[in-house]
Amino acid sequence: MRLEGKSAIVTGAGNGIGRAIAMLFAQEGARVLVADIEDDAGSTVVDEIHQLGGEAIFKHTDISDEASAESAVQAAVAAFGTVDILINNAAVFVFGKVEDVTRDAWERVLSVNVMGPANCVKAVLPVMRANGGGAIVNLASVSSFIAQPEFIPYNSSKGAVLQLTRCLAMDLAPDNIRVNAVCPGTIYTRATSIHIDSLGLDHEDALVAFGQGAPMKRVGQPREVANGVLFLASDDASFITGEHLVIDGGATIG
Repeated sequence: MRLEGKSAIVTGAGNGIGRAIAMLFAQEGARVLVADIEDDAGSTVVDEIHQLGGEAIFKHTDISDEASAESAVQAAVAAFGTVDILINNAAVFVFGKVEDVTRDAWERVLSVNVMGPANCVKAVLPVMRANGGGAIVNLASVSSFIAQPEFIPYNSSKGAVLQLTRCLAMDLAPDNIRVNAVCPGTIYTRATSIHIDSLGLDHEDALVAFGQGAPMKRVGQPREVANGVLFLASDDASFITGEHLVIDGGATIG
């Protein structure tokens, strides 16, 4: 029960890594606001948490919209009294070469993946400052610091998330607000499944192939990322800020 008595907002919590984080946090004693743009998916996660005896509410949230991010924070405060932890997980996946990516696509990936976390942090700051501190974990990626073919929009946005994390950590340390990032490698989520389908590949063959780039010879599972997020959000990481934790089976150590 490492988060007993804490309340958390998890964005993009309706599926994949976000869902795994929300479920794990609830199991560890946190009260969780499940924030997602997909109402059915988010509500299902809340139901699953309730079935396990946890406490959670759902709030429809578009993190690219500043007012929507603020509304999510207000909902958490109304339900739980405060917000101790913010997990910026929600993201969109836009790939391609620079000559193929439209302005609309650029604006979409930057508004969600970069401005979205910034909006959520801005909204939660008054609450955390009033609390005397808090913990923020941003979901970056190995794409934050390696180059990949035809991934320009996504990698650019995730590189920005890593720098956002460092700058926030520096600015918010006087408020006792820690800001860290987790950088997953290839994790088997709905987004991965959609990407496999877009490539016209067999799922089992693709997962085996994707795993070959890592010394551990497999792709990761959402719960394995959630475990790292839990550590950084908990008091176990009380003297860690401005850092990024890579969870990729060793894929980027070479």
